[in-house]
Amino acid sequence: MKSSALKLGLLGLSSAFLFANCSSPKTEETTEEVVVEEVKTPTLTKIWETDSTLTTNESVLFDAASGKIYVSNIEGQPTDKDGKGSISIIDKEGNIVTQEWVTGLNAPKGMGIANGNLYVTDIDQLVEINLESGKISKKYPIEGGQFLNDLATYDGKVYFTDMNTGKVHMLDGGTISTVTEGHESINGIAIGEDGALYGLDKSGLVALNSDGSDMIMNSTVTGGDGLVILGDGNYVASRWAGEIYFVNAEGETLLLDTKDVSSNTADIGFIPEDNIVLVPTFFKNKVVAYKLDY
Repeated sequence: MKSSALKLGLLGLSSAFLFANCSSPKTEETTEEVVVEEVKTPTLTKIWETDSTLTTNESVLFDAASGKIYVSNIEGQPTDKDGKGSISIIDKEGNIVTQEWVTGLNAPKGMGIANGNLYVTDIDQLVEINLESGKISKKYPIEGGQFLNDLATYDGKVYFTDMNTGKVHMLDGGTISTVTEGHESINGIAIGEDGALYGLDKSGLVALNSDGSDMIMNSTVTGGDGLVILGDGNYVASRWAGEIYFVNAEGETLLLDTKDVSSNTADIGFIPEDNIVLVPTFFKNKVVAYKLDY
């Protein structure tokens, strides 16, 4: 009896062991790595500033071909035809290379380069300056022009805004025309690689259409001054009072606020290869450069 019971007990244990091994196969543990993409907050970091001799500087333009930076100086009131306005040249380190490269203007504002010339808005006329000689070669009076402001060039054409009339004009082959109107208080203008027009007016950052309509892309940066297209749906826009914003489809980030020190942020410029934003400070009479990180 004991022998039989022992045999039955051993058989039971063997069956249990076999069942346990068959019903609980060995498994390999697998883990999935969760990658959380960090969202970077765009920032501006000051890297240099010029001497304060650029009187009432309103606009800054970087010329990639020469490495020069042009600065328009009103040197009076924005609507006075007093002949005090000038254009200066500075370098990429903030040194003033030529204080009075062009003189005899009134209240120069927006600038752009096309066809070997520097074009500058000057109250109610567009001024053409030869880049090599620095001589004024032609002036284009704008019929009904009141407060010409920002300027951008594309494919040899010159586009410029009139803030008081809400119009965007174009110079093409020596002829002035109006390409779009009805944009209240339009100031800043920029052109995409595909030739699309963008502007800053009373409603904010807008895409401009030739029929006078527009599409609001951002309604925070209202009454903006300078506009830079970074690409991939990213923009930098300034408001004259002392604010600079990074703007994209997700919204806007305030990069700089200098209102508390009464330092304006007028028609900003940009050095693409270095991601440097150039800020004309208007009444502070100097240009300040900031490194953009985004």
